[in-house]
Amino acid sequence: MAMSASASLSKAVKQQYMELPQGDKVQAMYIWVDGTGEGLRCKTRTLDFEPKSIEDLPEWNFDGSSTYQAEGSNSDMYLVPAAIFRDPFRKDPNKLVLCEVLKYNRKPAETNLRISCNKVMDMVEDQHPWFGMEQEYTILGTDGHPFGWPSNGFPGPQGPYYCAVGADKAYGRDIVEAHYRACLYAGVDICGTNAEVMPAQWEFQVGPCEGINMGDHLWVARFILHRVCEDFGVVASFDPKPIPGNWNGAGCHTNFSTKEMREDGGLKAIEESIEKLGKRHRYHIRAYDPKGGLDNARRLTGHHETSNIDEFSAGVANRGASIRIPRNVGQEKKGYFEDRRPSANCDPYSVIEALIRTCLLSEEGDEPADY
Repeated sequence: MAMSASASLSKAVKQQYMELPQGDKVQAMYIWVDGTGEGLRCKTRTLDFEPKSIEDLPEWNFDGSSTYQAEGSNSDMYLVPAAIFRDPFRKDPNKLVLCEVLKYNRKPAETNLRISCNKVMDMVEDQHPWFGMEQEYTILGTDGHPFGWPSNGFPGPQGPYYCAVGADKAYGRDIVEAHYRACLYAGVDICGTNAEVMPAQWEFQVGPCEGINMGDHLWVARFILHRVCEDFGVVASFDPKPIPGNWNGAGCHTNFSTKEMREDGGLKAIEESIEKLGKRHRYHIRAYDPKGGLDNARRLTGHHETSNIDEFSAGVANRGASIRIPRNVGQEKKGYFEDRRPSANCDPYSVIEALIRTCLLSEEGDEPADY
């Protein structure tokens, strides 16, 4: 099992330094999405006070030519604090700060999808859109080989691993437990976790979150997972199909509802939204992974609990459909629906913005409207 060299460094030695008093200073780790639309970057600054809100935090900058976001001749990018969380690694009073990225001219960077998402959310705030996202991921060694898999082969076929317990079925639970507790400490709205169908694949769920908070909380949950895996010397992969062949891919199923859908008779609003989604399938496929659908094409094959990428479908309790209406929602005639198309490496801001545009703003066609 290939693990990072830093994993072998003594954590006990590190801990004696982490226990030193830090006086009245606070460490704030600024986090942002890089130019790939998938990777996260971070750096830390010292503050003379404990920030209580976003308004307390100063803007900062970084070298965008080293994050695929700018040319070297004009590389300064702005970090604008957008959401603040407790830091589960350095602990209170230290903070994690999720940031938006602006270019030299104060316009959003190409992978800063939060600004347009926030604008759309403001337009529908009276409808109280709720989201819950189910983030699947795979634990890999630093050589890209799934954690716990035989070095020169494969584990037994899928079947015994989903929600499993036991050393021969659940690979890497220490990471899952550490991540869960770190998210709770940070204030991330994590609501559950489970082992997935492929061994070394896991899922955590974030939500319900209203509006833009969904994207903020999922990105910070991803960051915390990467940091936890770094401590254990392994890698968290959000690749939607990390292992080709007869193995499940990884998605980010997105549950969505409005106030109207959650009230008595809300099934009618759910069905109306699904009808709108069916007429705009290509637009959503483009929005549901960072490569405009190319990553998802490896996953959405119509097999392994997925729909076909070229076809739209919906059904009650159907995990082979694009849209699943949970059975209890069909019975109670109210609740939410699940869009099973987003890939594990999707940008949550892009996903939830697309759902609002189609379902609540009734947009049509393959391009988003400009408001």
